[in-house]
Amino acid sequence: MKRLLACACRDSQLPWAAILIALFAANGSFNHAHAARAAAAAPVADPVVQMEHISVQVVGRGSPVFLIPGLSSPRATWGGVVPELAKNHRVYLVQVNGFGGDEPGGNLQPGILDGIVGDLHTLITSRKLGAVPVVGHSMGGLVSLMLAQAHPGDVQKALIVDALPFIGTLFAPAATTESIKPQAEMMRAQMVSLYGKPFPDQVGQMIARQNALRPASQAQVAGWSAKADMRVTGQALYEDMTTDLRPALPKIAAPITVLVPWTDARGGEQQVLGLYRAQYAGAPNVTIRGVGDSGHFIMLDQPAVFERALMTFLG
Repeated sequence: MKRLLACACRDSQLPWAAILIALFAANGSFNHAHAARAAAAAPVADPVVQMEHISVQVVGRGSPVFLIPGLSSPRATWGGVVPELAKNHRVYLVQVNGFGGDEPGGNLQPGILDGIVGDLHTLITSRKLGAVPVVGHSMGGLVSLMLAQAHPGDVQKALIVDALPFIGTLFAPAATTESIKPQAEMMRAQMVSLYGKPFPDQVGQMIARQNALRPASQAQVAGWSAKADMRVTGQALYEDMTTDLRPALPKIAAPITVLVPWTDARGGEQQVLGLYRAQYAGAPNVTIRGVGDSGHFIMLDQPAVFERALMTFLG
């Protein structure tokens, strides 16, 4: 993964912002078979719950499960698994305000990640849901860990889809939240500079190539990324980069399962899994599982594998 970053920077004239968007950008696409199934069996959704930092759409009946997408990502990220999930679960589909074409709401101020955690806690407690399974992708994975740390009674268990407790080590193994701040500030400024302008096609293509291995999915990657409010993306990225949850991991009692994508071209299974095991070493109850032949969006590149892993996680 570190090699991917280095190669992307060396081989591209795009700003660092585009490179990092490429690692985190939204993607709700899935293969045509999953798309057809979703269209044919789309469950009836409740009205969207609008909050200061997020909106939540609820579908299905049964035990609750929360699905939190990543940076710039719409709730459609989970479209391939919702029809099956909704048969036996009440599915809470989170979307961060400012992503998916939504208005930014309260996310034009610092404190986006803490605000998301606060909104999730409010929703879980106000509906008396108790401890719920939480699934988070990328930045949504970090939010899931933050929720488990800040409100242990909210999270029964967490499925983390390709997220680290501190992303800074991808830039430098010895990075700290302080040492990474100048780079994070630069990336935030570059992203914010894209706001109000036509989304550059070159950036969209970079995002697509970095996130989707399947050509049929790449147009969706660039399209959803272009819908994100770059002011929100920039600030959320800054907060993601400058958050280090590794010291908090020993206090998270909820079981954590981490799905890690790998390909031989991006370092191979052992190298990539070694990085994740090192970052999650402090967690008392963690399982690291590799998913081969997949990019950052496992639900896109390996939809059947992801669905089986999700169903196994939910038990």
